[in-house]
Amino acid sequence: MANRTVKDATSVKGTNPQYLIEKIIRSRIYECRYWKEECFGLTAELMVDKAMELRYVGGVFGGNIKPTPFLCLVLKMLQIQPDRDIVIEFIKNEDFKYVRCVGAMYLRLIGTSLDCYKYLEPLYNDNRKIRMQNRDGLFLLSHVDEFIDKLLREERICDTILPRIQKRHVLEESNELDVRVSPLEEEDVDEAESSSDEGERRSVSPVPQRKERRRSRSPPPKRKSPHRRRSPHRRRSRSKERQVKHRRNRSRERRHKSPRRSRGDRHSRGSRAGGEDSSSRHSKRSSGSSRQSRREDSHVSKEQLEIREANELRAKIGLPPLKP
Repeated sequence: MANRTVKDATSVKGTNPQYLIEKIIRSRIYECRYWKEECFGLTAELMVDKAMELRYVGGVFGGNIKPTPFLCLVLKMLQIQPDRDIVIEFIKNEDFKYVRCVGAMYLRLIGTSLDCYKYLEPLYNDNRKIRMQNRDGLFLLSHVDEFIDKLLREERICDTILPRIQKRHVLEESNELDVRVSPLEEEDVDEAESSSDEGERRSVSPVPQRKERRRSRSPPPKRKSPHRRRSPHRRRSRSKERQVKHRRNRSRERRHKSPRRSRGDRHSRGSRAGGEDSSSRHSKRSSGSSRQSRREDSHVSKEQLEIREANELRAKIGLPPLKP
């Protein structure tokens, strides 16, 4: 009694609505635990609560051909045949995606071609993700719009053979269905219209004349004259450098021009000096001091320097100095 169709149910496609699902799968559903525990005594109002508890979409799986809760609820809807308004509310529900999938599956099984295209094509805009269970029991990722596209195009889904519906272009040629416009095409049309409106506005609006901006010519920078004025400090520093160089050159020339003593003179002077070693050391020191005095008195003339050197030598020997 629990598996019979409602008495007031109308035939769909000329047969019992439950016969839209194959007999083997239908018998497996009747034997499964979910059908006996959760689907027993369900009404159209309680069907919504069970559909909200769904977590995936699928047909049968495993070697024993176990049905999924999704397929059990679809068969239950075929059994009780809820009102058309309830089914449409299932489809228009935007909060629960699996409730929408159950309503779409049921409408695809019992609805006409016009109803399928009219109520299912707007679901192409639903891009939410859903889980689908395949025949091996594995879960795959899909989307609501992909599921709707399979319902309208393929012949078998969730291990259920779908009734045939007319092609869309046939209904369009017979003027029973309007031409479908994709939302992407609508956006392109809107962009084209907006661009054409902007082009017309630009053509109508006068082009504003550009005011010539006068460029402020700044005075050219003053060129620096090639002949720069030399500061007096530089002149003085250069003159000092020249004097120092001149003094160094003179001291070198004097060293080269100083007369070299012969060996005979040295022996005679050595014999005269005898054991006066201290006087020779004193003479060396005095010669060092004389060299310093030479450097200091570089501005003196050459003749005076020669007379001084001769007087220093005569003083060492013990002779009287020469007069200038």
